[in-house]
Order: sequence, then structure tokens, then C-alpha cells
Amino acid sequence: MSILTRREIMTRMENKPPLVEDFLELRLQLQNNGFDLTLRSVASFSSLGQLALDNEERILPETASLEFGSDDFVLLPPGQYRIVYNEIVHLPNDILAFGFPRSSLLRCGADIRTAVWDAGYSGRSESLLLVHNSHGLRLKHDARIMQLVFMRLDEISEGYKGRYLGENT
Repeated sequence: MSILTRREIMTRMENKPPLVEDFLELRLQLQNNGFDLTLRSVASFSSLGQLALDNEERILPETASLEFGSDDFVLLPPGQYRIVYNEIVHLPNDILAFGFPRSSLLRCGADIRTAVWDAGYSGRSESLLLVHNSHGLRLKHDARIMQLVFMRLDEISEGYKGRYLGENT
């Protein structure tokens, strides 16, 4: 496996579908070794979730959307939040991705937890935002909060076929 460079990401942005679409500002979001994803929405959890060996017993928790204020910011007290990104990612069967919080987010006392973006996944993804700072965090709508790093696989995968294929699009 190898990590895609800025040039390789740009080349794949010209594919149909592009590696990433619905981005806001390519010159700001394209990095040397990844692509910054931006904040579309934030929600708080309002019920419990349930997981088991079989996905048929999976119950995802309910959420309540949080509104951005007139200044386009949302104030988040310490806690856990579901976030959705603006960008739609289209991973071909030879690319997987890992998401990492931007260092500025970490320096504000917050973190993002993600799962692996499997080869073949396509959608507008969700992640878990953890606010650890006891004073909270103000986030502006469309803020760059996570960097997606793309890795080329040594061989072609059969591709993701799970429940979240095409989510939030």
C-alpha cells in the first residue's frame, strides 16, 4: 500500500465520479497527502444504540440536529456529537481512506473518531466528534475539521457493499 500524493489526488479528482465532490474550496482543502473535509451538520445523541454480531440486531441511536447561530457558529459543550461532512467521497476499488482530525481541532481540545473508509465506499460520511475541552468548542459551519488520507491497495478489492453505501447523498 502507498499513500496518494497531492498530484495523484488531483488526477483522481478528474475521474467520473471524482474521488471527492461537493467540496467547498479546492485550493484550501487539497493537502500534500490528503483532503480536508468540512462540517455540514452536527447532532447530539438522544437515545442509546445497540450492536450485536449480526447487523440485523443493530439499532443506531436517535439524534437531534443542532442549529448554527446567526453568526454561522454552533457552541458545543463537552460531550459526543455526530457530524456529517459536506463532501461526498467516491472510493474506487483500489483505494481506501483513513480520517484524522486536523491538528487545529486537537489543539482546541476536540477529536474526531472514524472508521475505515473501505475501498468501493461512496457517500457523505459521518463521524464522531468528541469535545474534551471543559470550556467547550465553537465550530463554524463549513469549517475544515478532518483530513482524509487515501491509500492505494496492492490489489483491487471487491468493494464495499454495506448499509452505508450512498449515505447522506
